[in-house]
Amino acid sequence: MELSSVILTTGSSVALFKLVNAGIGRLHIPESASRNSWKWRNISTSFVHSFITAIWAVLCFFRHPQMAEDLIETHSVFSHSLVSLSIGYFIYDFLDMVCNQKLSQSWELLFHHVVVITCFGLSVVSCRYVGFSVVALLVEINSVFLHLRQILRMASMAASTLYRVNSIINLGTYVVFRINTLAWMTRWLVLNRDKIPLLAYTLGSVGMAIMTVMNIILFCRLLRSDFLKTSTREAKKEKEM
Repeated sequence: MELSSVILTTGSSVALFKLVNAGIGRLHIPESASRNSWKWRNISTSFVHSFITAIWAVLCFFRHPQMAEDLIETHSVFSHSLVSLSIGYFIYDFLDMVCNQKLSQSWELLFHHVVVITCFGLSVVSCRYVGFSVVALLVEINSVFLHLRQILRMASMAASTLYRVNSIINLGTYVVFRINTLAWMTRWLVLNRDKIPLLAYTLGSVGMAIMTVMNIILFCRLLRSDFLKTSTREAKKEKEM
């Protein structure tokens, strides 16, 4: 794809998710979430992106399996468009958070978005490492359940069976599609060091290291919030009985 096509796809993506956000704002918002309607719209929009991207990323390898054998040079217009669309989403979400949330509350995500936009941007402009970027987008399979978890909490459904089931799936997909995927990507970078320019290798290595640390921290938070606290409360009740 030419640079003009990349700009058009990315710009259209920014506009698309802006419209998705506006559309969600017109739908019914649970009373418990109405106190922070911006966050409800933001998370719901992120859920839509994750749902689309998760399916799209899997289809990329299904429709073009050769890409799995060469993550550097081999790609299709279908996969290139996916990465461009995701860049548009991350630009949109970055601007949305800058305009509506305090920096102290969002700096981690803003930093994450800058790293992703930079890495994906270099990929789509150079038409190299598109396959690697699509592998990175497989983490969105977990993000579907991660965002659903936040939506259920905002809707005051943290005590529901749906929330408990989602928590289990969320933790399972977190290990498989987020931690394991990042570990595999880091290993791939090391094994293919000779095929990758120093700048790209350095940028990729630093990005992977940052993402790994952030994901381990988030995993511990999820585990403590959804499982360890519950166990602690149950243990206290047993002692009181």
